[in-house]
Amino acid sequence: MTLKQASGRSRWDAWLLVVVLVYLLLAAVGAIGDGFKMVAGDNARELFAFASNPVIALVVGLVATALMQSSSTATSVIVGLVAGGLPMSIAIPMAMGANIGTSLTSTLVSLGHVRQVTEFRKAFAAATVHDCFNLMAVALLLPLELLFHPLERFSVFVSELIYSSGSLSLAEFNLISALLSPASDLLKLLTSWLPGSLAGIALIVVGIALILFVVSNIGKLLRSLLVGRAKRIMHAAIGKGPITGIASGTVMTVLVQSSSTTTALIVPLAGAGVFSLRQIYAFTLGANVGTTVTALLAATAISGPSAILALQIALVHLFFNILAILVIFGLPFLRSLPVYMAEFLALMAQRNKLYVAGYILGVFFVLPLGFIAFDQIVL
Repeated sequence: MTLKQASGRSRWDAWLLVVVLVYLLLAAVGAIGDGFKMVAGDNARELFAFASNPVIALVVGLVATALMQSSSTATSVIVGLVAGGLPMSIAIPMAMGANIGTSLTSTLVSLGHVRQVTEFRKAFAAATVHDCFNLMAVALLLPLELLFHPLERFSVFVSELIYSSGSLSLAEFNLISALLSPASDLLKLLTSWLPGSLAGIALIVVGIALILFVVSNIGKLLRSLLVGRAKRIMHAAIGKGPITGIASGTVMTVLVQSSSTTTALIVPLAGAGVFSLRQIYAFTLGANVGTTVTALLAATAISGPSAILALQIALVHLFFNILAILVIFGLPFLRSLPVYMAEFLALMAQRNKLYVAGYILGVFFVLPLGFIAFDQIVL
């Protein structure tokens, strides 16, 4: 075997290892969601029962999605709740909250770079730019929706145009779920010996540990492999401007049916310096649009009088993400704000890691749960 052949073989081995690590990353993200479902049991849907007004509905959507680690799952549940009689005025803010909650995954993934200061700053900024955009989108569009109901009205118009009484029953279409099933079953088996909800808690811990392990290793591999032609191909798909970035994020998320997954995969590339923060920013916008496909598929499985309502809330989720891109990314004076916010958060996180814990717990759990507790006490 020549030196060139040996080098080529080692690169193929490295790419194979990257594929294995990506598979483990996807399985780890799924394990966190599975662990939560095991802890919550049949009460998972009751998380949404606290929504008594639009603001609390937003908070409930955020917390539920952060716990389930899947906006696709959360919005599919919301579709089912609407079909069961949940008012649209509550369901719409809930879907907006799901957009914020899903960005927790990429933030957790960025922690895998915490030992390398420069890498961590880049990775944390790439993760939180998704949070910042989604927070801005809700801050701008939720008051607009509460006052004038543009999303609700337009979704009614479109759903009536495309509605039919038959069910297409496409809700079970999920290739990635089928591919990950063996790994999910194995991880559940590893923790199944524990009693009751402890098995679910252990599965969540295993999932987080696996994410940190994968990210700490995959960055080094990608940095050595993504040179020359491989790097040019990646940049042709993602890094050639905002339109290609948004399109690639949309397509990839449609394929895997999870924005949590696609943004989790792109964060290590940012940490490794393969893509800039602005390139990642455009990609995450596409991921927001792509993740709405799952709710649309879930809506096709609903039949009867409530079918049009299920389709309507699924369309609201799609239109919300498209409108957010048009407003925030389309207006020059708003476009760069999420980037500046993410860079500031990353700088603070680089200076003191306590800011990271404070940010994650505060934005995704403490403040939202505080809102819910205050609402319950007042009532």
